[in-house]
Amino acid sequence: MATPLNAAPSQDPLAAKLSAADDRILLNHWLPPQEGIVPRVRVGTRWVSVLWALPLSFAGLVLAVALAQGLLEFAAVKAFVARYPGIAQAAPSVDSGFPWWLRAQHFLNMFFMMFIIRAGIQILADHPRLYWKRDCTPGTEWFRFQRPVPTGRIWTAKDDSVTLPKWLGIPGLRHTIGLARWWHFSVTLLWTLNGIAFYTLIFSTGQWLRLVPVTWEVFPNALSTAIQYASLNFPVDHSWTRYNALQQLSYFITVFVAAPVSIATGLLQSPAISNRLGWTGRVLNRQVARSIHFISFSWFVLFILAHGIMVFVTSLRENTNHMFAGVESSSWAGLLPFLLAMAVVGVAWAVASPLTIRHARLVQHTGTFMIGWIKGLAEWWDPRSQLSERDISPYFWLNGTMPRSAEFDRLVADGFEHYRLRVGGLVENPRDFSLADLQAMPKQEQITTHFCIQGWSGVAKWGGVPMRHILDLVKPAAEARYAVFYSLADGGDGGRYYDVHKLHNMRHELTILAHEMNGRPVSVLHGAPLRLRCENELGFKMVKWIAAIEFVHDFANLGAGEGGYNEDHEFYGYRMPI
Repeated sequence: MATPLNAAPSQDPLAAKLSAADDRILLNHWLPPQEGIVPRVRVGTRWVSVLWALPLSFAGLVLAVALAQGLLEFAAVKAFVARYPGIAQAAPSVDSGFPWWLRAQHFLNMFFMMFIIRAGIQILADHPRLYWKRDCTPGTEWFRFQRPVPTGRIWTAKDDSVTLPKWLGIPGLRHTIGLARWWHFSVTLLWTLNGIAFYTLIFSTGQWLRLVPVTWEVFPNALSTAIQYASLNFPVDHSWTRYNALQQLSYFITVFVAAPVSIATGLLQSPAISNRLGWTGRVLNRQVARSIHFISFSWFVLFILAHGIMVFVTSLRENTNHMFAGVESSSWAGLLPFLLAMAVVGVAWAVASPLTIRHARLVQHTGTFMIGWIKGLAEWWDPRSQLSERDISPYFWLNGTMPRSAEFDRLVADGFEHYRLRVGGLVENPRDFSLADLQAMPKQEQITTHFCIQGWSGVAKWGGVPMRHILDLVKPAAEARYAVFYSLADGGDGGRYYDVHKLHNMRHELTILAHEMNGRPVSVLHGAPLRLRCENELGFKMVKWIAAIEFVHDFANLGAGEGGYNEDHEFYGYRMPI
């Protein structure tokens, strides 16, 4: 019988099993710590610790100094350095020094990058492996700071996450990717806006001439500068008007290559954007984008370290005068502003993790305010990108907390013969469907990429009932805005697992209730008897072991009111196409 549209429908019985959540991270409820290992890089078939970079770098520096000093004994090399002293003579000078806006943006860039890098490391710690193939098959990664995936037991992606020191990650605790993403994306938005202002101002004032080479002489001059630095006979500094060629090239790569590449490869890890781009999204698939993103991140870290060292080694006084006082003098005018700026950075660094742990909900809501609207817009992108059977992954990571109840055990034992899917709420025709009913409905098959919030991906062929067919049968009322999916499983912190979707996502052509995976019934580990596929969202939105679907006008009275179990307990966002 249809529910009268002027009456408030009764909630699904499972709504009473949802649990509230604290606005803080409660350590006694959180995932236990799990230490990772020293990062390793695959070289051929062997794994090599990155710690080898320390003695090798030291040896390389000693060798470079000896080689450079030896080269300068040759007349030809002396003549080369004399001809190319380090600054291309044809390069124009910038006579306006370092204006206030440039100094302000330099500080903001440094400040924002601190949070971006720390939150980025925290995100990587949730799936501490990097691949060049979309499949994420264990053993095929090229970089990891976790042990090999154990065999002979169920090992989920959540099991694979590792703990970071609180001074390094934000907030450092294991599996805090929800909070790390709010930090990473929100501050990246500020960093991008600062970058747009920077681009606009440098190209409208002539300051771009510091950064952009305008003559091919920059390359021999860069080599000359490298020889001089390596020989410990530093070139004369003219940075008030012109950077030397090595500085110019490194700044150019950082500002005009690494920064745009970081933004682009970050966006390509989104299901909505990657799937929308078709061929480009398939070639630059999530794992390729993730690996390039990491390489770009590594460039920034090395650049910041090298830049900081050179500030002190070449001339702390002149460098701080330029960038923190805006003067060209031999005074100490820039030292106090420099120390104050470093104190601000140090305090922010120290409080970021404790603040996040104590005020996790505030971080979530602030992030939603800053970038939630961008995520909402991305949901409207049409994720039409489908793949072929040859793209199906040989391995598909497991995730989620399995149902642990006598009810579910009985369903599994009888092959889900007595399973029933309740569909109700704000609908004209509430219905119960058996698995046989669902299997008799029009079946849609699709081969798509799964994007887990933790970073892994996998391709599978899904078969099931188009959600739009279910909508046609139950006829949601005009005031129904959201579909609530209740699971047969509880979440990791107790209380029933659920998630909420905007109704327009349920009408999408690739949104299905899947009961098949790769031509066979969905396995219990992957969500049997029924799981949601909604291809413009991250994987945690695709509820497994579905027990009921309820159409509602609002979700504020469900659980902690954030739009889903992970949104309530792990501070994710309920709109997650990015």
